[in-house]
Amino acid sequence: MSRTSDQTDGDIVRDFLSIADILEEPQLAQLYTYLAHEDEATVQDVMHDLDIAQGTAYSYVNRIVDAGVVEVTHDEQPRRYAAREINLTVTTAAGDRGYTITPALIDAVGRRETNDDIDTYIDRHGVAGLATALTYAVARERGEVTHRLMAEDLDISPLAAEMILQALRPVVHKHSDIEASGASLDELDIDDGAADDT
Repeated sequence: MSRTSDQTDGDIVRDFLSIADILEEPQLAQLYTYLAHEDEATVQDVMHDLDIAQGTAYSYVNRIVDAGVVEVTHDEQPRRYAAREINLTVTTAAGDRGYTITPALIDAVGRRETNDDIDTYIDRHGVAGLATALTYAVARERGEVTHRLMAEDLDISPLAAEMILQALRPVVHKHSDIEASGASLDELDIDDGAADDT
């Protein structure tokens, strides 16, 4: 679901609205992340691996298929599903702030229900703020910034900065190869233009 030059404005709006549901519901974000990690899976795999009841698993899978972020890869029973790539940049009308919705950001949102630090950060700063924190988390793991610099830049306490950086560390390492890479933030699946939601 990367934006391409031949997409119409209607396509882009539809993509954004589809992804907005995932960012609002951590369970859908977890499911998307699972399917993106597994390449393909059946509803039975989802039920087993994510410990979700059958009715709920079918409902969630149908919702993200209808949203266009997951596709059926094998239509015969048992159906197999795969996540589509998501890379959608959202900017303000003035063009001065923006962030990119990527699998790493969706993964971080999906951890909201199991990680109090991520949950609190989203409550206080929104998903855009989480995208910004994720950018700092990548830079921190690469040795480019400290929690104190992040705190100063974003006008938050050093303790809050350290807590969210620690909470996002597993996401960063799951979606990027920090040690072996001299890659840019774009290559690490995180947008360096991410901005705080104030």
